[in-house]
Amino acid sequence: MNPARLVRRPWRLLAEASALLIAVVVAFPLYWMVLGAFKPAGEIESSEPRPWTLDPSLDSFRRVFEQNEFGRYFVNSLAVACTVVIASALIAFLAATAVTRFRFRFRTTLLIMFLVAQMVPVEALTIPLFFLMRDFGQLNTLGSLILPHIAFSLPFAIWMLRGFVKAVPEAIEEAAYIDGASRSRFLWQILFPLVFPGLVATSVFSFISAWNDFLFAKSFIISDTSQSTLPMALLVFYKPDEPDWGGVMAASTVMTIPVLIFFVLVQRRLVSGLGGAVKD
Repeated sequence: MNPARLVRRPWRLLAEASALLIAVVVAFPLYWMVLGAFKPAGEIESSEPRPWTLDPSLDSFRRVFEQNEFGRYFVNSLAVACTVVIASALIAFLAATAVTRFRFRFRTTLLIMFLVAQMVPVEALTIPLFFLMRDFGQLNTLGSLILPHIAFSLPFAIWMLRGFVKAVPEAIEEAAYIDGASRSRFLWQILFPLVFPGLVATSVFSFISAWNDFLFAKSFIISDTSQSTLPMALLVFYKPDEPDWGGVMAASTVMTIPVLIFFVLVQRRLVSGLGGAVKD
């Protein structure tokens, strides 16, 4: 037996055990959330919580779906998230192509500005954005949620897609032009499919950010509750004097399901997108 392999094996076992421990730590809050959704009220309010239940109940989910506005909140969240994903992906693809394939003044400055924009905390811009949305008459509309999320998702998406576009050999572009392809045809029929895994990877982050947003929804949707999203539905079950923790856990579980479905649908593309770009 190779002695070097014996030396490496303990380190490999340690790495696998560490990865498993981290996975358990990350998954435990999700497990506790789902468990709390199925626990009866007596067990949730017990002073001695247990990590299991012998009497699962659907009462918390029943209270969630009996809320009159819950379906509207779900549709609003879905509309906001899908619009942000599609718009940010298309804009980021065109912008990444422009800063990668074309030479123009202040290109480096523009890229640095994208990077700096990622460093600004969202909380620091909430108040200025509130006044901006008020001046444009977008308060209490889904547009006040869509526009900021598109703006905040673009810098990361452009930086990530820039690597994918740059990895596409210029020889492919030259060959397409020689064969008579126009610039728009090369852009959408050749370049777009090649960088599509990168678009999927950036879309996942855009979808999660828009779907789970609470700060903008709380700040910009003030009086028209018909324009609220799912995170705002949690406030229905949280009362300072008597919070309905079962309802909160059940609503949070329902909110998580579309994210899991989205991950399942784009799983293969996501892995290839995070694994790297196109190679010559």
